[in-house]
Amino acid sequence: MSDEWKAPPAADESGRAGDERSWKLLEKTLLASVQEQRRARRWGIFFKSLTFLYLLGMLFLFSPIGKLEKSAGKGDSYTALIDVKGVIADKEDASADNIVTSLRRAFDDPRVKGVVLRINSPGGSPVQSGYVYDEIKRLRALHPDIKLYAVIADLGASGAYYIASAADEIYADKASLVGSIGVTAAGYGFVGAMEKLGVERRPYSSGEHKAFLDPFQPVKESETRFWQGVLDTTHRQFIAQVKAGRGERLKDKDHPELFSGLVWSGEQALALGLIDGLGSSSYVARELVGAKDLVDFTVEESPLDRFSKKLGASVASEMAMWLGFNGPSLR
Repeated sequence: MSDEWKAPPAADESGRAGDERSWKLLEKTLLASVQEQRRARRWGIFFKSLTFLYLLGMLFLFSPIGKLEKSAGKGDSYTALIDVKGVIADKEDASADNIVTSLRRAFDDPRVKGVVLRINSPGGSPVQSGYVYDEIKRLRALHPDIKLYAVIADLGASGAYYIASAADEIYADKASLVGSIGVTAAGYGFVGAMEKLGVERRPYSSGEHKAFLDPFQPVKESETRFWQGVLDTTHRQFIAQVKAGRGERLKDKDHPELFSGLVWSGEQALALGLIDGLGSSSYVARELVGAKDLVDFTVEESPLDRFSKKLGASVASEMAMWLGFNGPSLR
């Protein structure tokens, strides 16, 4: 047996050729994969850009600016239309900010011959309603030649009627619901439920009455009287503004139920002097203003703005509702 070392046999030509083909195939596969990823990335960017442009266009279309521009091509004169829909409250479509902005734009437009405030609302915040009432009076003093008419559709109650009473004239349908001149504030009481569940409440506050609206504490008679006084004061303010706005048109200011919170049909409201006539927005524009073309000046926030505002306010609003501290409401 020989111990002499022997070199391994050299690889044949066919083996080397096979390895080269394998490497080339792997290289082609990797290049194809990279190209496919680049192609997919380019298409992804394209579709994302297209989606962004679409959303941008939709936001502009439904924004107040887009809405006013669409209204700009009308004739020499027209009637401005402003909608008051839903609950009158901050952060809502029928907030004082939105309504006041709409009113100012309408009164500042030289082609506006008259303004129609089209109302379909159950009411809401006395503060927000008061802001709008005062602004209507201010704008009418600045523009004595431009009358403002309130037209009640299905419902014009509480804070909505508060606003309407500032108008030069109020119109409604014979079946519209009008009035509800009153104030309400409601909450919950969980004291009995806590006792049954064996839950102990440990409130900490500074000030004897700081937590008087806490729904987890027993009601105190003195605090109930105080809160009722707040509501009565707000109610008196409401009544005073309605009387100031309607004046002698109220048929019976001493009617025992006129300011009791009851709601009336349009036909009944006409007999009581709560409204001046029966008619729609188009009737008022055509027959009273003398400019049949209605141009919508209603300010509506873009969906993005509305979503962000409601998202920011939702936690605080829900907490206030849970604790029973909603404040007075003209509803």
